[in-house]
Amino acid sequence: MNKRRIGTSDLYVSEIGLGCMSLGTDENHAIYLIHEALERGINYLDTADLYDRGLNEEFVGKAVKGKRDQVIIATKVGNRWRRDGSGWDWDPSKAYIKQAVKESLRRLQTDYIDLYQLHGGTIDDPIDETIEAFEELKQEGVIRWYGISSIRPNVIREYVKRSNIVSVMMQYSLLDRRPEEWFPLLREHHISVIARGPVARGLLTSRPLEQASSAVKEHGYLDYSYEELQALIPKLKEKSEKRRSLTATALQFCLYDPVVAAVIPGASRLRQLEENIAAASAPPLDADEYEWLKQTTKRSVYEAHR
Repeated sequence: MNKRRIGTSDLYVSEIGLGCMSLGTDENHAIYLIHEALERGINYLDTADLYDRGLNEEFVGKAVKGKRDQVIIATKVGNRWRRDGSGWDWDPSKAYIKQAVKESLRRLQTDYIDLYQLHGGTIDDPIDETIEAFEELKQEGVIRWYGISSIRPNVIREYVKRSNIVSVMMQYSLLDRRPEEWFPLLREHHISVIARGPVARGLLTSRPLEQASSAVKEHGYLDYSYEELQALIPKLKEKSEKRRSLTATALQFCLYDPVVAAVIPGASRLRQLEENIAAASAPPLDADEYEWLKQTTKRSVYEAHR
């Protein structure tokens, strides 16, 4: 599988990574999927201390035992579970980050994290303190590089200006084109995008739209009503099927701009993982196809239906 460099780092990751949040809580099944991903060319695993209260990190740690030097592990910090288990609170403080990283290292069974990401962020955060925590961890060799996971414009702008982030993780797909607004700025500063949610909760796969969740049927997806999706998805499938699956088209669309270092679709079943990996060897989009997809998924195309 082709690899791309994350920002100015020395991390070269497979274009298709594995978003581990979808692996579930069955340890044997989760580890099996991770092993399959690694054997089929994926070297980039993305997890978070938040996922299943750290269980996800534990699975990743067990799965990469004996293969640590072959894998790029990304995890996240900033969401602090309450002691009573009722939920979590946002805590980007230096003290919490330096405490939480130790727990992530323990669960991952490693002495370093390749990419440590702030899992959110607001403009009211103590941003300089947060950056200081990451910089100290980098100097200590506990983390190799750091980035943020955010779609908030003001937060992205501040970290680009004030920190040494090498990546910004954002939800990005044919149905969510918001990150494109930030591509020029990130490209200028040699910061990569990590694209999560590239198949839009399964809407951009071979799964029939009729099998979408009740929430999608009632409320649509982002700015798209369900009726708009009924008009749009078949059009995308028809265009895609001439050269590749809709899943492959969706992932190739995200990878078209080189500012995107990797897409990280999730997988809860082997078939999903296989479909995601197959996208890496599918025919890349040509310029005309890319522009058609961009124009067809512009929100303005569907304003007449409102």
